[in-house]
Amino acid sequence: MLISFKSKSSPPVMMYQEHAQRILDILHKSPARGVITPAEAGEALALLEKEVAESKLHPETDIEHDAHTPETLEDGETGEHARAQKVHFSQRAFPLMEMLRSAKAEGDSITWGV
Repeated sequence: MLISFKSKSSPPVMMYQEHAQRILDILHKSPARGVITPAEAGEALALLEKEVAESKLHPETDIEHDAHTPETLEDGETGEHARAQKVHFSQRAFPLMEMLRSAKAEGDSITWGV
C-alpha cells in the first residue's frame, strides 16, 4: 500500500507503507492516517536526523532494495544487479525530511491517509 504525504508547502511524497513504517514508528505516528503540525515539525526533523546519523554508523541494518519494488533499469543493468543495490534509510527519509523543513518554514501541516 502507498502512503502519500501531503503539504501545501511542497509536492507530495509517496512511499510504500513498509518503507514508511520505520519513519512513522520513529515519529510515533500511525501509517493509516495522521498529521504532523508545524509545531511538531522541528522535533520530527530532529528525530529523523538522529536516526539518519545512527543508520550511517550501522549501515548493515539498512533495508535492501525490494525485488517487488517497480524499478527502471539503466542500460546494461540486470535485474539481479538492481535488486542487490542497497537503499539506505537516509535515502528513504530524505524526501520527507525536506518536506518537514519546508512545512516548518511555511507553517504548514503534513498529512497522510486523509
